[in-house]
Amino acid sequence: MAADGECSLPASWRPVSLTHVEYPAGDLSGQLLAYLSLSPVFVIVGFVTLIIFKRELHTISFLGGLALNEGVNWLIKNIIRDPRPCGGAHLTVTTKYGMPSSHAQFMWFFSVYSFLFLYLRMHQTNNARFLDLLWRHVLSLCLVTVALLVSYSRVYLLYHTWSQVLYGGIAGSVMAVAWFAFTQEILTPLFPRIAAWPISEFFLIRDTSLIPNVLWFEYTVTRAEASEGIPHSQTGITKADRRGNRLCRVGWRLALEECLVHRGLNYNNKLNRNRQRKLGTKLQ
Repeated sequence: MAADGECSLPASWRPVSLTHVEYPAGDLSGQLLAYLSLSPVFVIVGFVTLIIFKRELHTISFLGGLALNEGVNWLIKNIIRDPRPCGGAHLTVTTKYGMPSSHAQFMWFFSVYSFLFLYLRMHQTNNARFLDLLWRHVLSLCLVTVALLVSYSRVYLLYHTWSQVLYGGIAGSVMAVAWFAFTQEILTPLFPRIAAWPISEFFLIRDTSLIPNVLWFEYTVTRAEASEGIPHSQTGITKADRRGNRLCRVGWRLALEECLVHRGLNYNNKLNRNRQRKLGTKLQ
């Protein structure tokens, strides 16, 4: 800080280049691609927002996979040390190495993991089979399109070569498949224990891995909760639904599973078949 009438300039300045993207002046396509190349920042902001308001373990695990993916990218870059194209046309990048592209690796990790989650993790919970598949196909197409456009933007704006983007996409896809398998086979069985930790209960961290479709589940529970005190003849919600709603208020995992069984939801999860049989016998 300089006093009045004084100006002490530092020897050099460095910009915060996390969201600094350059494009050719007057190039409308370049400007649009520059905004698209900021997609990883938007994704991170979305994850942080979800974690703050939902506090769900699988979302936290997904973000952890993205962080690990970025760490692997940094490690590969500093091992290969392949320079960026055009002798480093952009002076505001965080690293002078370009192999593999971190933007491409990030977006393909996010897209491939989301694709696997949509088709292998989520299951339909109602009879709208056609609409259920349609929105998954549309969302998957949008994810792949954004990943392709972000990858192309890095080449168009001279931040990377085609090979750097290609290998970034391959690395991100491989990391996504590996992290999805690790999450499903190793982490998911541990989520109930983690959710039961005192610190998890203090921060209201929850595990929804047993719920096939969280969106549908939250919709039905919210609807039942909002109807409390209103005659069921006016809402269309039966007494049985109200009983399920009361079970859902209890924070313990057993009560949640009883609630899911009561509502007739199909877990379709091999890791919990034995637990379902026990719960079914108990409810009878």
